[in-house]
Amino acid sequence: MSPPGTGDVVVLAGGTGGAKLARGMADVVGGERLVAIANTGDDIEIYGSYVSPDPDLISFWLAGEIDERGWGLRGDSFFVMDALRALGSEVWFNLGDRDLAWCVERARMLAEGASPSAALARLGQAIGVTARVLPMSDDPVRTWVRGAGGWRSFQEFMIRDRAAGPVEGLEFRGAEQARATGQVLAAIAGARAIVIGPSNPLASIAPILAVPGIREALTDSSAPIVAVSPIVGGEVLKGPTASFMAFAALECSAGGVADFYGDLLDGIVADEDSERELASLRVDTRMDDARARASVAAHTLGFAEALAG
Repeated sequence: MSPPGTGDVVVLAGGTGGAKLARGMADVVGGERLVAIANTGDDIEIYGSYVSPDPDLISFWLAGEIDERGWGLRGDSFFVMDALRALGSEVWFNLGDRDLAWCVERARMLAEGASPSAALARLGQAIGVTARVLPMSDDPVRTWVRGAGGWRSFQEFMIRDRAAGPVEGLEFRGAEQARATGQVLAAIAGARAIVIGPSNPLASIAPILAVPGIREALTDSSAPIVAVSPIVGGEVLKGPTASFMAFAALECSAGGVADFYGDLLDGIVADEDSERELASLRVDTRMDDARARASVAAHTLGFAEALAG
């Protein structure tokens, strides 16, 4: 394994938990030494824009621009959504005005031939993101979920169906044809430590691992790989992680998270014992404020570096 203190810290992230940890890690090591590899399975084209929820969420957190709602840009207005409703349009996916501008600009860049990675880098630079936020692939991958309403895209399942009913199916459409970018593979190969954020293992991290080349790069990496459990106080703080874990016949616990990642992990960080034959660190993993986010990040990085020896 790589000696402590060299290379960048790589965080695999999706959803609020992963974005919070990425922000905490940036506060600990500096944005210039952080790479966040983000899930793009939730992407959606809507209102003439291209929305990439997880990369954008991570970017907004890193820029200190996240709204207190936990999504979107701080203090954003919703005049365009209100105007669409007034015109009789069905508005089921809310975007603030500045957020919409961000996504319209991404759509313009993509139409002109920019890659999703290049477009995100330019957008991030415009709001002061110093870390590298990398889409897991520049090829389209879409997460589909079968729930009470049948097969739905991930956003429709989450928003239109309100994640109702048990999860009965999960597909990452396009993953087999997708490829990891050179930036993603280089970041993994040169990492000082690799951290899997406290994200939904099935819906947020599994799409990343489904892209050919990424799991293999992680397996070949000499850096320690640790996961932070999204289960806090025996519960899921946000989102339908429990339903996805049940679908995969996994315990909704740190142990279940460790079972999902299997031999990929060198260790796990949680606020409970994992009860698995795996190195573990038990700490308070709540990240309610900046101090808590930095604390979880610092403990996680210290744990990973200790495993590296």
